[in-house]
Amino acid sequence: MKFKIKKAQPKPIKKTTLNRFLRKRMIIYFLPNVFFNFIIAYASFNDLGYTHFFAGTQCLARLTLPMAIFLPIVLTIDIIKRVTDAAGQNAIEFAVDDQLNLKKMMTKLSILHGIITGLLVLSSLLFAQLALSKYYKLDATAMAIVVGILAGLLSILFTYLPIIKLKRHLYKPMNSIASDTNEKNLTS
Repeated sequence: MKFKIKKAQPKPIKKTTLNRFLRKRMIIYFLPNVFFNFIIAYASFNDLGYTHFFAGTQCLARLTLPMAIFLPIVLTIDIIKRVTDAAGQNAIEFAVDDQLNLKKMMTKLSILHGIITGLLVLSSLLFAQLALSKYYKLDATAMAIVVGILAGLLSILFTYLPIIKLKRHLYKPMNSIASDTNEKNLTS
């Protein structure tokens, strides 16, 4: 006897525009990421009272580098999946090209975003380490705020950046173009 696992159907999405959909998702990503990354950093740094860039058990790199690598990966995969699900349900005005290999695109793009962001944050930390003294002590509260702000900026950036790449594979279906012109004619 073979068991068939039913594929979970995505939750129905209200009809909206792509910009409104992305704005809503950006807010949903932004608030928790800022809050939780600030709280985690503050709780970690609060033990010592101060921190360093790379030295010690509670260094700044230990919290920012994993966040800078994994947050773009997760957000890129999630936003592409949600936009394509919304397009499949006709909840947004676009449809996805049938020729697109979605899993391959999500994988490549998310890994690329994670590597580039991780390298940028690492190079920023190294530059700051070289610019300041090796023994320079950083205020823990200020660094927790910086980590929270960085998480917020990454949330905003990786809500919109993957969609720029995905827009090459989005198109407006002919029936929605015709219905848009009919609606404009009826309201005039």
